Amino acid sequence: MLSLQFSLPPFENRRSRSKSKLASPNLHDRSCSCRNVMHFLPSISLPKSRIFATAADVVVEEKKRNESVIGPGAPVKKEIFPAGLRRESMPKHVAVVMDGNVRWARKRGLPPGSGHEAGVRSLRELIELCCKWEIRVLTVFAFSSDNWFRPKVEVDFLMSLFEKGIKEELENFVRENIRISVIGDSSKLPKSLQKLITDTEEITKNNSGLQLIVAASYSGQYDIVQACQSIAHKVKDGVIQPEDINKSLIEQELETNCTEFPYPDLLIRTSGELRVSNFLLWQLAYTELFFARSLWPDFGEADFVEALHSYQQRQRHYGGRDP
Repeated sequence: MLSLQFSLPPFENRRSRSKSKLASPNLHDRSCSCRNVMHFLPSISLPKSRIFATAADVVVEEKKRNESVIGPGAPVKKEIFPAGLRRESMPKHVAVVMDGNVRWARKRGLPPGSGHEAGVRSLRELIELCCKWEIRVLTVFAFSSDNWFRPKVEVDFLMSLFEKGIKEELENFVRENIRISVIGDSSKLPKSLQKLITDTEEITKNNSGLQLIVAASYSGQYDIVQACQSIAHKVKDGVIQPEDINKSLIEQELETNCTEFPYPDLLIRTSGELRVSNFLLWQLAYTELFFARSLWPDFGEADFVEALHSYQQRQRHYGGRDP
């Protein structure tokens, strides 16, 4: 779904992007700041020269845009919490289907990779906002099990980018107190990447800031199937009886057992598509859904605030009625 360094033209319709990029929030009350964290999620295949040759252009362009807004060296007003949002009603777990990167690029006459790089920048901003606003878990759909049907050369390139990015950003994860968890059918990943993921999860497991769950080679249907298989083996081995099987037991066998908050409070999907695309099917049973029309690279702070406002205006009954 996502990629690494690609050259971007001046951004359009980024809405609140420049404002959020300029802020340098005081996060001493929160144990992670999440700046410059996300460079590791992969995307489509492009020659390496297109990936790394113009990475500096992106930084220069963003700096020019920022200075045109407030002027170089101008003081930045710090905003810790948006007006209108209730801190006590913030979701603990937000899940995101990041959709629309390729369409974003096509609209601008750019190669698909440019859209995925813009999507990485949106994800980095979202991580920072989740930390700043004390959201505990962010789960992102990075690579679907269906993506394995792409051409082999493309998949191999994606895996190499994934591995390279984790190696480069591991120090940042530790410093920013971010806990990394990866869910999905890891048996399909390259052996070296499997080991790197295991090491990264082990190194960051005691971090107490934002937990970033990356769904790679993930399928909601597969998640339920593997949970059933695990339970079936326990019944066969006499560890449990069939009548012991209940909702709680299944929850313990799902891959989201890596977090204290396995059920997302809010699911956001971008690009106007109205489906969940085989993502966290069991876990979304009572999740509030928000479908944004913005393509993922255009999804910024204003869009996230809109989604959170919508979430906070809803009453969650879990099958019950108003008192």
